[in-house]
Amino acid sequence: MDTSNSSAMPTSQSKSISLKPVNQHSMHTHTCGELRAENIGEVVTLTGWVWRRRDFGGLVFVDLRDREGLTQVLFDPDVASEAFKTAEGIRPEWPVCITGTVQHRSEGQTNESLATGEVEILASEIEVLNTAQTPPFQIENHIDVNEDLRLRYRYVDLRRPHMARNLRLRSDFTFALREAFHKRDFTEVETPALFKSTPEGARDFLVPSRMQGGSFYALPQSPQLFKQLLMVSGLDRYIQIARCFRDEDLRSDRQPEFTQIDLEMSFVEMDDVLAIQERYLKKLFHEIKGIDIELPLRRMSYADAMERFGSDKPDLRFGFELKDISDLVKDTDFQVFSKALSSGGSVRGICIEDASDKFSRKDIDRLTDNAKHYGAKGLVWIRIEENEIKSSVNKFFSQEELAEIAKVFDAKVNDLILIAADRNKVVFDTLGFLRRHVAEILGLLDDSKYELLWVTDFPMFEKDDETGALKPMHHPFTHPKSDEIPMLDEDPSKVNAYAYDIVINGYEAGGGSIRIHEADLQNKMFKILGLSEEDCQQKFGFLMDAFKYGAPPHGGIAYGLDRLVMLLTEDLDIRDVVAFPKNQKAQCLLSGAPAEVDSEQLKELSIATDIEE
Repeated sequence: MDTSNSSAMPTSQSKSISLKPVNQHSMHTHTCGELRAENIGEVVTLTGWVWRRRDFGGLVFVDLRDREGLTQVLFDPDVASEAFKTAEGIRPEWPVCITGTVQHRSEGQTNESLATGEVEILASEIEVLNTAQTPPFQIENHIDVNEDLRLRYRYVDLRRPHMARNLRLRSDFTFALREAFHKRDFTEVETPALFKSTPEGARDFLVPSRMQGGSFYALPQSPQLFKQLLMVSGLDRYIQIARCFRDEDLRSDRQPEFTQIDLEMSFVEMDDVLAIQERYLKKLFHEIKGIDIELPLRRMSYADAMERFGSDKPDLRFGFELKDISDLVKDTDFQVFSKALSSGGSVRGICIEDASDKFSRKDIDRLTDNAKHYGAKGLVWIRIEENEIKSSVNKFFSQEELAEIAKVFDAKVNDLILIAADRNKVVFDTLGFLRRHVAEILGLLDDSKYELLWVTDFPMFEKDDETGALKPMHHPFTHPKSDEIPMLDEDPSKVNAYAYDIVINGYEAGGGSIRIHEADLQNKMFKILGLSEEDCQQKFGFLMDAFKYGAPPHGGIAYGLDRLVMLLTEDLDIRDVVAFPKNQKAQCLLSGAPAEVDSEQLKELSIATDIEE
């Protein structure tokens, strides 16, 4: 007997249910953003929130808003007296249901800036679905509202059209992402949210275990170890849109909980990973932004990025490249330069073209104050004028010597040179900040323009500022370059990695690497990082055991979904693309989290909260 469709066949006992088409709403016929001239004469029903109400000599106009747009509604007492009386009493942000006939707006009243600006609804009925208090701020796109107030009333903030647009774009982006990688044979797998604490660079969020008192889970900083295990399992191509958690200081492009697009592939080399990702990025920018990205994307080594831009995430939308004048000034009596060079540092600068007249002495003083936040003790400035070169170090350098410095920068009249001298890290951090900060002041950051590149060949290790010990620049599972592996025994600090970041407009949008798949090499990495055999077994024993069973060469990448969407929306604050973000203190002002819990709960978890000052 064929029973393949039996569940869909009604029986004498079954009750017939009438279902509306999936795209039809029960309370309205159209959204507030879709009516056009071709709808004139139709009787329609709209639902939404009252945005504005205007009284004009016996007529009431209401602008009705939903997530799709805005429609003007006219209430005329001669047409519908009861509806008119109700409309006189409604207030902004009341949710209402309105029925009426679509008509052309009066002559001279069309609004070309509005998609529905040709038409209006002549109301016949209105139903007030609820009342509302006066909102704590206006529901406008670009309003100057205290951020804490926005986050406290986030449900009101999200009614603003551009916030609703951001969440829709995020949804569209996520859908396109899944579709793109599904077509490339990636398998979506969810990895555990309750894991163990492992060293990944940031502090963990810990979760106490009730059943194993005194023990803790850790929320994952990334799915790194599990996706490597999936490669050992033979899955070959993995993807996950993963929630990740890092207890670190916050800024405009960072949140304590965030969404990561996590990918991993087996039997690949770095070029394979980059090629797959480039095709995806090209599709993404074409579908979401209508922009055609030229492939292959440019590549730049970490060393080159630092030398030229003072940053491993350079913004290429403008110039101001760094120039090294250390050799030119090595014999100077100017102690700021000579001390920096004698201690192994450098003297470098940037040239701001045709902008000297845009920066007063006070402006340069402010730039100097900003530079001090990056460790610089000050800035040297040089102005190129028509008949003279002026500088903050005129008494130490002759006009000829200043001209030689200006020649290195190819400086011309009305150019401004800013110079920093210190340890290389301080110089790079300072000038890397200054070139972008100055570009912002000069209006050179066009957020509708996108410059993408790969930064590659990262060092395997960097020195901890406090201890001087080596730590991984990315994570301890990154594979060193094959021809540099012997140097791990000689000088690990000189070893580079098969690591890569995708940089968009000066933001790191994603990063990845080819992973270590050899147990011996992984153990060597742990040893260099000062981990004992006991520590390795306790923290990573399960991974090392898996490597014994034929781990393939593998690599991958992780994108920050929140950050990518932020760049695509041109809203350069990550809180504007997250529905319910935390503030700078990692607090949810809407709900009051984090919050104290009942003492009985703590007792059940074997936790005492007595903290000694």
